[in-house]
Amino acid sequence: MEGLRDLYQEVILDHNKNPRNFHKLENANRKADGTNPLCGDHYTIYLKIEDGRVVDIAFEGSGCAISKSSASIMSQEVKGKTVEEAEKIFQLFHKVVTGEADALDHLEELGKLAAFAGVAEFPIRVKCATLAWHALHTALTAEEKKVSSE
Repeated sequence: MEGLRDLYQEVILDHNKNPRNFHKLENANRKADGTNPLCGDHYTIYLKIEDGRVVDIAFEGSGCAISKSSASIMSQEVKGKTVEEAEKIFQLFHKVVTGEADALDHLEELGKLAAFAGVAEFPIRVKCATLAWHALHTALTAEEKKVSSE
């Protein structure tokens, strides 16, 4: 688990300082907003879905290092995936950060997302790590509603 802690710090800091896909996606055909009213984190997820595949993804907003880096890595992990594959990644990520699944058993599937395994030790931070993911889920299912961590 020590290796995951080191990875956590390295990955979180890198993606917080240099978030990937951090911009408005002008040609998005799906979008969802996510807000955590307790801490003020908020993100808008933009998707371009074609033939059941996430061909492009971007996000805007602000929040803590965990929420921003989670959104950044999420954008990299689901780009190019089918909607079903993106949903599976969301479900696995959620299980890992809530402590329902052990990241060490899913390292290949998780990739850099395994760095968030330590979040399970801090239940208050789970909402930070999953905020953008819940907005992604909403956008993938084409629901038009605002997502809240509450």
